Amino acid sequence: MTRVLVLNGPNLNLLGTREPGVYGADTLADLEARCREHGAHLGLTVETAQSNHEGVLIDHLHAWGALHRTGQAIGVVFNPGAYTHTSIALHDAIKGVAPMPVIEVHLSNVHAREAFRHHSWIAPVAAGSIIGFGPEGYRLALDALARRAAAGLSTKP
Repeated sequence: MTRVLVLNGPNLNLLGTREPGVYGADTLADLEARCREHGAHLGLTVETAQSNHEGVLIDHLHAWGALHRTGQAIGVVFNPGAYTHTSIALHDAIKGVAPMPVIEVHLSNVHAREAFRHHSWIAPVAAGSIIGFGPEGYRLALDALARRAAAGLSTKP
């Protein structure tokens, strides 16, 4: 099996209780279980992590970049939460682990929300962005990483 990290940022630990009209009723544990199940169907080993702290998220990206360089991982599905709109440090971390593909995911359509959510510091350095499809976005991102790996795209340094 091939390893993928599903990494969730600030406030995603509150899924299921925080603004369910925007983010849905599923908990983070529900979402992670679905990702592991779908990943197994694709032949992927899905590992998960969540942090409310920017530096911890950067540490995860750096660690997975090292795994990617040694052929032990194929990429990261990353929902950076509100850090999307503010974090040049996460932008630089993703740029620093290239060519490992990082796919940006957002549960809600950030472009249909407040104006301050319309800019992403992550999108310019991500392999792609999947926005507004709810939990389905994570499945789509896992599909994309599996297809990229099968095609040999950005899976080796």
